[in-house]
Amino acid sequence: MSILAAIAVLAVLILVHELGHFMAARLQGIYANRFSLGFGPILWKYQGPETEYAVRAIPLGGFVGFPDDDPDSEIPPDDPNLLGNRPVLDRAIVISAGVIANLVFAYFLLVVQIGTVGIPSFKYQPGVQVPLIAAESSVVAKEAGIKPGDVVLAVNGKELGAKQEAITSLMKQIQQSPSQPLNLTIQRDKQTLSIAVTPELGQDGKGKIGVQLAPNGEMVRKRATNVVEAFSSGAEEYQRILLLTAKGFGQLISNFNETAEQVSGPVAIVAIGANIARSDAANLFQFAALISINLAIINILPLPALDGGQLAFLLIEGVRGKPIPSQVQQNIMQTGLVLLLGLGIFLIIRDTANLVPPGWVQNLFQ
Repeated sequence: MSILAAIAVLAVLILVHELGHFMAARLQGIYANRFSLGFGPILWKYQGPETEYAVRAIPLGGFVGFPDDDPDSEIPPDDPNLLGNRPVLDRAIVISAGVIANLVFAYFLLVVQIGTVGIPSFKYQPGVQVPLIAAESSVVAKEAGIKPGDVVLAVNGKELGAKQEAITSLMKQIQQSPSQPLNLTIQRDKQTLSIAVTPELGQDGKGKIGVQLAPNGEMVRKRATNVVEAFSSGAEEYQRILLLTAKGFGQLISNFNETAEQVSGPVAIVAIGANIARSDAANLFQFAALISINLAIINILPLPALDGGQLAFLLIEGVRGKPIPSQVQQNIMQTGLVLLLGLGIFLIIRDTANLVPPGWVQNLFQ
């Protein structure tokens, strides 16, 4: 059920994106003869009075089709309600509407979550937890008397405090003090202890004591008490996610070699969504908002086969006063679509392989 919930989230976000294009066209009186979720062979379809609605086999997006691209269309080529015959602004509204729909829907999801189940946030308490000690027999922390479950409150008399930076502060002091004794103030159950530990010199030249560190505190949910608070808190969370997403894309572009492996395809996204659904289904609102914002940013990039690529063509047309030849546009878009589908298939194969346990393929043939 958790996997189905994650797939449903992706399907809804794709549906919202394509509905943005479709409604922007229909509300302007522009013909739209196809509405499809997915690409490739048709699995299901319904022929409405003006539009064919379909679900296709390759779940890597969707599209809205226009009679302009249909050689069998009976609509006269000079009909003013064909997309290609509309002014640049009308076409730009249709093309950008999918991105706008994803951005608006993300905000709506966050408002709903804050107004109903609340946004999870970590309530920090003083110190840093030590959930795990390394298993080696000769570990500095173990020999000093540190135990799993201890909370480090202070180092050399300086309190770490109840804040996110407490872990970073403790890590720096350990790493910067190889072979130098540190006096740790530790809380164990209801006792406060003073333990001296001397970090050993690691191969990287930094000090280490052989422990895992975690923030000290608990996860709490903050729920809005009224509609106004839901919208204002939703705006704050929306801005936070939007800035983090934009920052992530910036790092991907500026440092592609090191960050490319972090790019996730549909399989990895479904796996993450399934884990969220299993642990706390209420967080699917926030997950869906994050993916919706990512879809919007990806689609607005000026790349062939994406909305941003079509907007780039319109910008060139507005500057030149005439469009780029349709054959050139079609060739560029088809090439971009092939590359996009190829990337999608590659990510599916890679992410699926990462989910398969080691030795699973070999075991199939034993």
